[in-house]
Amino acid sequence: MSVPYNLTTDLPTLNNPTMIVMLTGWIDASGAANAAMETLKGSHDTVLLASFDPDMFIDYRARRPIMEIRDGINKSLNWSVPELYYGTDQAGNDFVLLCGPEPDTSWVAFATHVVDLAKRLKVRMMVGLGAYPFATPHTRPSRLSSTTPNLELRDAYGFLHNSVDVPAGVTAWLEHAFADSGIPAISIWAQIPHYLSSGAYPAGTIALLQSLTAVTGVITPLEKLEYEADQQREKLDRLVTANTEHVEMLRQMEIAYDDELPTGDDIAAELEQFLRDNE
Repeated sequence: MSVPYNLTTDLPTLNNPTMIVMLTGWIDASGAANAAMETLKGSHDTVLLASFDPDMFIDYRARRPIMEIRDGINKSLNWSVPELYYGTDQAGNDFVLLCGPEPDTSWVAFATHVVDLAKRLKVRMMVGLGAYPFATPHTRPSRLSSTTPNLELRDAYGFLHNSVDVPAGVTAWLEHAFADSGIPAISIWAQIPHYLSSGAYPAGTIALLQSLTAVTGVITPLEKLEYEADQQREKLDRLVTANTEHVEMLRQMEIAYDDELPTGDDIAAELEQFLRDNE
């Protein structure tokens, strides 16, 4: 039976790898989760393992390929597709990366083939990455929440537990597909200050990568991101202190952050507003 992906090399022999998932197209405030994936790819020697069939999974009327035109010559088209990479961190931890655009269709088939590849690679765990806007101040660390079908996994790491009904991304289905196959699966979500959700927020990316290390052991160098986060923090602090109203708004958010954890209703309201704004 044919498979909807093309292996670019033989399947490697990996030592209990973690599969890390970040597929673009759904909620990713400030692009923090995609930046985490790009950091993972760029900080390690990763190898392209497989590309999925765009004709089966991508609607190119919604996500058109990029045409490279040079002096009137159509040189090539860049077809954005879901891809699998593999690599090893500096401590010898093997990992597999599932990245690229979220499939537009055939989610069940997509998950079935991803899980099959994961089993052949002896993946021990799946971890998804995401980020959502929230009324949290940039002067405090990004809080992290999680989603997982597994009760024990939910309680293992101290992430926030939310109760909310929202439209799902394909990673949510992958959580179930992996769990049903006997492979633990969890997604980690960073809260991003809502007033910064449209631009880069390195502090949120750092929070995701640090949590990934805590859950899987996979280590990623953070020096560049930490420098960028420090520079952004200094700039934001200068902007806020120049406006007394902004100082007071930030103070109120800091009080709310320090005094109590956000409720499920708070998070639901933030997500619903974000979805309405992006319809």
